[in-house]
Parts: sequence; structure tokens; C-alpha cells
Amino acid sequence: MAAALTAPELTAQHRSTLDRALETIRTRAYWSPHPEHPKAYGEGGSLDLAAGKAAFDALLGTRLDLGQPGTDDWVGGEVSPYGVELGVTYPHADVDVLLPAMLAGRRAWRDAGPELRAMVCLEILRRIADRTHEFAHAVMHTSGQAFMMAFQAGGPHAQDRGLEAVAYAYAEQVRTPRTAEWTKPQGKRDPLVLTKEFTAVPRGIGLVVGCNTFPTWNGYPGLFASLATGNAVLVKPHPRAVLPLALTVRIAREVLGEAGFDPNLVALAAERPGEGIARTLATRPEIRIIDYTGSTEFGDWLEAHARQAQVYTEKAGVNTVIVESTGNYRGMLANLAFSLSLYSGQMCTTPQNLLVPRDGIATDQGPKSFDEVAADLAAAVDKLLGDDARATGILGAIVNPGVRQRLEDAAGLGEVALASRAIVHPEFPDATVRSPLIVKLDSAKPADEAACATECFGPVSFLVAVDSAEHAVELLRRSVREQGAMTVGAYTTDAGVEEAVREACLDEAAQLSLNLTGGVYVNQTAAFSDFHGSGGNPAANAALCDGAFVADRFRMVEIRREA
Repeated sequence: MAAALTAPELTAQHRSTLDRALETIRTRAYWSPHPEHPKAYGEGGSLDLAAGKAAFDALLGTRLDLGQPGTDDWVGGEVSPYGVELGVTYPHADVDVLLPAMLAGRRAWRDAGPELRAMVCLEILRRIADRTHEFAHAVMHTSGQAFMMAFQAGGPHAQDRGLEAVAYAYAEQVRTPRTAEWTKPQGKRDPLVLTKEFTAVPRGIGLVVGCNTFPTWNGYPGLFASLATGNAVLVKPHPRAVLPLALTVRIAREVLGEAGFDPNLVALAAERPGEGIARTLATRPEIRIIDYTGSTEFGDWLEAHARQAQVYTEKAGVNTVIVESTGNYRGMLANLAFSLSLYSGQMCTTPQNLLVPRDGIATDQGPKSFDEVAADLAAAVDKLLGDDARATGILGAIVNPGVRQRLEDAAGLGEVALASRAIVHPEFPDATVRSPLIVKLDSAKPADEAACATECFGPVSFLVAVDSAEHAVELLRRSVREQGAMTVGAYTTDAGVEEAVREACLDEAAQLSLNLTGGVYVNQTAAFSDFHGSGGNPAANAALCDGAFVADRFRMVEIRREA
């Protein structure tokens, strides 16, 4: 196949972007090449909102043929949390045919080298970015995110995370030079002289096991980290969120083909209902890397059974916020209210346990008792979500029946400080929309302590009475060590308490946000600057993104010869 995309053309277009990404992961400053406001994509053109919605609508009820080998059936069945039946069908693969085909093009992809691979990956991301509005609808109608969140988190923020992974992958691969001249003096004898050649050699096929809630945001780091390091990538989407990743695979295959590489370096593994193909794929000898986001149960299974692969997991955790004191009580309440409400708490970073001294806290509005904090936080959530139309734009829709069941069950665990209410979506009346539930618990009661000791994924938070700030830090340490945490927050004006929380998070490897009262929230992280997870506690064995996330996806192989 004649290459429609040449290496010089790709480098001319994307090298400056890669250089800026490399600089930003070094400085940790703010930067993004992907606009996060819908109007930045123009109006009346091929990239605008109307065109994106039309493109999404045109996909409904169609067969998404990717042209990949081994297709033995067509599968689908996605139904939007907003009540729309997507009706899209996808290729089901005979893996005995598909996996060998994916390895056929590995030599050319390996020999392309780190820079050209990075340029191809950036071209894939550019084409995805050009279709951000289309992707936003695909993410919205598979995850249940509200449109603006689906646009941002499923579009530019996901693309940023993909680019970040490419930057880390490139940096780790070029750390070692391609060639070196080695001379060892031998005194009066002639020196020993060798020419050495170093090649980054990929592991094999990377398997990306997608999640329902953030198919692109959680899927892109592993996908692009493996592809940029020379591996083929098989994408196994969550059966309720296939479309965003299927579109990604289609674009990747198009770019690879146009650049002169085998399109089968990237393929899709959609599954029949109840098939559970991830277990089968995870232990195949061709699969040498696995990226997984989801339940602790399956993450633990992967780590125990996929022995032939390097496994990167993001699992469940119990995120904690310590509220000891604050110099901005109103700002703290508003910040927490939004953090608890965003996407109905269906984020791995949403706070669950809010630890508050039972004797109350000091604030700029005077002392506040535990019950006052509970009532004021409930009022802040009510104020935020008081208008139904605005509420649906923040909450989105409940993604699956399991979340709704946990929400209903949690109301019986303690005294309800804020009851969850059903909200009718003005555009999608069949959507299940629920406001957050806040339950008061007491750490002195064994049943209450047990109730908040495990993750309750969804719009459920526990306001937990503790004996003191010291007790709160002790509970935080134990929770992170035993259950893991993707995020930790703390509000305090006391330098000693702040230091104690800081030390606990350093000891237990948990990412900490202190005294957030403005427009940055504990459950949000920025690519190129913030680390998502740490890889140092049970919630995740990897961080998005750092050098460790990419460096073990390839091996440096040396060939030496006498000069």
C-alpha cells in the first residue's frame, strides 16, 4: 500500500506538539492543545455541534465495519442511559484469526522507531479531536455523562491523556541512544572498540479493557502508551460503552494504513451478551500488556491469572475528605457540593467519606457543630441542584441498575442528612436521574464503621463523626492502606493537622488536595500536570501518567559488534 502520509509530513505537522507536551510533563504547568469549549470548534463547519450531532445520529442503527480479519458475527445491544437504543453493531472476532493477524505488521511498526510512531499516534489524536462533537454524543449516550461533561472529559481531556502517554512513551524510549561507539583503553595494547545499536522492542499485543463510565478518558492512556512503544493494541470495550472506542479504533486503523503500516495493529474485540471475553483474552500468550479500569474483583483476577502480561489496573477505592477547620466555610461547602454531585458520583475520584470531628469545626463564620455541617452541606447541594434543568447538566444519568440499587440500599445505613430525589430530564424522560444521598454515620459504632469501609460507587456519601483530627488521620491511613484511594481531600487551618494529613498521604501513596474552595475540585485531574492515582495503594497499581506507566511496555535490546 502506498503511503498517503509520509514521515516528513507527519513530523512537520506534529513535532512541535510533541515537543510542547514533553516540556509540559517536565514543568507540570498548564497546557492543552485541545479546546474544552464547544464553540472553539467553530460554527457552521464540519467540526461544529450540529455536524457532530448529525454524524452521531447517522451511526444509529448501522453496522460499524472495521475491515478487520476474523469477523465471525455482528454484536451490539447498547442502550443509552438516557433511554435511546443505539442499534449499532460491531464485528465479533474469532481471536484465533485476529490475534495472529495483529502481529503480522509488528516488524515494520517496531522498526519505524519512537519518533515516527509518536507522529502517527498524534495524527490519530488529531483526527479524533476533529470529531470531538461526535465523540461527545457517543460518550454521553454510553456513559450517562451530561453533554458538557461528555464533551470535555470524553473529548479534549481524554485526548490530552492520550497525548500525555505518547510523550512519556517517547521520552522513555529515546533515553537510550540508537547507536553508540564504545572504546575501552588497553594501556599499551590497541583499545577495545565496539559499535553498539539499541532498539526499543515491544512486548507483543496490548489489551485495553474499557470501562462503562469513562471509555475514552480511561482507555486512551493505555491504548496510546502501548501503540507508541511499538505494540499492537486490541481494544475490548465495556459492552455498554462500545461506540466511543469503536470509533477510535476505526480512526486508528485508517491512519495506520495511510501511513504505510498494517491497520491490524489496532483492532476491536466486541463481545456477545454475557460472553466475558476479557477473561479469555487476558490469558492468551499473544497478550503481553493489559490496561484495565473497573471492579476490584476482576482487577485482582487479572493480576493473579494474566501471568504472561504486564498488568496495569485501576480498581475501586474509598476516597476520603477530612474536614477539621476552614477559613472559607461557604467556599468549602460549595466545592464539596459540586464534587459530590458531578456525574452523580460515578467517578473513581468522587469523595465518599467525609470525616468531621463530632465536637464540630472552626470556621470563618464561627464554630459549626457536626449536625450544622451536615445540614449546611445538604443545603449547599440543594442550592446547586435546585433547578432541574441545571441539575441534569451536572448529574447526568445513572449508568446502570447496580448504581441505583446501591443508592437505595445506602439510605438505610444511617441517619439521612440529605435524601436523594428523582429528577425528570427535560429532554430524555426515560433517563434515571438521582440527586446525591448524604448519610450521617458515627465511627464509634462498629456497624457504621463497616458501612463506610468499602466503596459505595454512585451518588452516595457518608458524613462520619470522628473523635478528633488525630482520629480522622488514623482512619484515613487505615482506609487508604486497606481499601486504597484515588483521591484524598482535607480542610484545615491548623498547620499541625495539615502536616499530619500530608505525612499520611505520603506514607500511604495517596494524592492529596488541600483546602479547595474555588473552581478546582478533588475529583478532577489535569493531564500533563496531575497524576491520576499513584500506583502505591490498592486502588490502582499504576498512575496516569508517569514513566513507570510506559517504561515496561518495551525492552531495550542491544546488538554490538567490533568496529
